[in-house]
Amino acid sequence: MHIIVLDTSAFIAGYDPFSSKERGIIVSKVQEEIKINSIVSIRLELAIENGIIEVKIPLEEYKMKTIEIANMLGDSHVLSQTDLDLLAIALELKSEGLKPKIVTDDYSMQNVANQMKIDFIPLATMGINHLLKWIRYCPACFKKYSNNYKSKICSICGTKLKRKPERKNRARKTIKEKREKQSKIDLQIRK
Repeated sequence: MHIIVLDTSAFIAGYDPFSSKERGIIVSKVQEEIKINSIVSIRLELAIENGIIEVKIPLEEYKMKTIEIANMLGDSHVLSQTDLDLLAIALELKSEGLKPKIVTDDYSMQNVANQMKIDFIPLATMGINHLLKWIRYCPACFKKYSNNYKSKICSICGTKLKRKPERKNRARKTIKEKREKQSKIDLQIRK
């Protein structure tokens, strides 16, 4: 029997647990997140009552490993606690020799799952094509931050931080290098 770990987005996208042959697993926060939509909520509650979907709590060691991997990739600050718990559950199931699949349209969850070598199934999107490692930076002063930097604003100028995929090929000059070069040219012109 296949095991699928279900994100809230799976239910919002129309996943029907009664038409699936796989055993479904969620965390309690998924239940909380879908209380808004009564049809989806009723369907989920019936699936839990009938044993089609199980609510599980991840073990702390798998939560820590998940956070470590998400930090390494630069996805930790965009993943919710629900996302991290679902990834931890999938990692725990994998360690038990099972082959879980995460049903989610969240690209950051897919990225971390890909790094963990856990399959994912997107429902409403195409899903990611390759592993991404992110760089956090300030778009104003170009200061780079570690992926586990807790604040969302630059410690130097107070601008909201952004992220971009790390480039494998550093042959192209960065925007900062281009601006520095332009500043030198502008100074030479003024003289």
